[in-house]
Amino acid sequence: MSSAADPIHAIDAELAFSRSEDVSLDARGLRRARTLDPDTRADPRSYDRRTCRAHDCSAPGGLQPDLREHGFSHIDLSPRRELQAALERVRVAGRLGPADVAELRRHLLGRTFALPGGERLWLLFIAREGFFMRRAGPNGIALAREPNPEMNEHDAAVAVHADQDVEGTPLRQLLHGAAPWLFRHESPHRRNRLSRLALINVWIPLDQVTRPLVLMDRRSLDRKNHQLRYGLITDAILRRGEDMRVNDIWTFLHDDAQRWHFTSEMDASRAYVFETLATPHGSFILPGEERAEARYRQLHEVVAAARRGDAEAVTRALALADDGRWRAPATASLARAIAAMEALLAEARADPSARVNSNWCTRATAAAERVVRKSIEMRAVALLLPRLWPRSRRG
Repeated sequence: MSSAADPIHAIDAELAFSRSEDVSLDARGLRRARTLDPDTRADPRSYDRRTCRAHDCSAPGGLQPDLREHGFSHIDLSPRRELQAALERVRVAGRLGPADVAELRRHLLGRTFALPGGERLWLLFIAREGFFMRRAGPNGIALAREPNPEMNEHDAAVAVHADQDVEGTPLRQLLHGAAPWLFRHESPHRRNRLSRLALINVWIPLDQVTRPLVLMDRRSLDRKNHQLRYGLITDAILRRGEDMRVNDIWTFLHDDAQRWHFTSEMDASRAYVFETLATPHGSFILPGEERAEARYRQLHEVVAAARRGDAEAVTRALALADDGRWRAPATASLARAIAAMEALLAEARADPSARVNSNWCTRATAAAERVVRKSIEMRAVALLLPRLWPRSRRG
């Protein structure tokens, strides 16, 4: 039987790391990456872009990640029917509103979730800040966005990062310097492996056939040499006072020993949980997303032409030719999504005047939306319950 390390279970993922020339020592003699302003942060030339092998947890023999061992894991949300109904409403709407946040919090807060190693994760607190929805276009295309509400309009993260420095802003201010003693964590120069209290990211995919989340196996990271302090300017995404406008996070240098994982077959019935203070993660463009982008654009052009009653524009949009440079879809989920879009286009070509109606437009819009990556993300304080904890606390 082939192993998860086999090439058939891994694909090439281009990831963005900090550049070695941007690293310096701070006043404490600790390694730090240069802070990038928002415009520079969006420039691909600002990063050391490397092709890494990303191993698919969905493949036979793929990694079954464990939070304590690998720094991330999956939790099962499928039995929680009311939660699933709320997540589907958000997916269809394509937006997260205050009422949605309140309902999702109600279904998650205080609940416990089984982890693969036998422990359970008890969600004690979900922060108001950092509870939002991401939308990312296939193949990196820019989506139309509204003016920057905190809960929506976040694109996929550009660079490999971990979301919080245990000694930095805002934890330092909020907990008066006690965070390193309260939370389990691992940093380049200190660690706390005794505490069962953890700061956790909960990441729920609504549509994830493109731009998947990718996470590093914590065991493959040389923290002293490759983990860097970084000050993230939050003006564009968070409303904070002047003393907390720069959020202290981590970025990373690339190394060939680092091992990366993603999960291709994943929807809102499962969520990732990973360590906010320590787990490197990012997103990447799958081989085959260029075809998904073309079909996404094509469907939107046909729908727009049909709704304004322009039959000639409908015919022109349906005639888009294939591009020989398109790569084969790297995952089965991406292949299915592309096939669904192409089936609708074939259906329309058979008789555009009769078939491109309101029903077809509704189905085409839904098929195109499937290749827009949507995820709900939140930050929680959780307690790792031991294996022998009484099951009566089950949510």
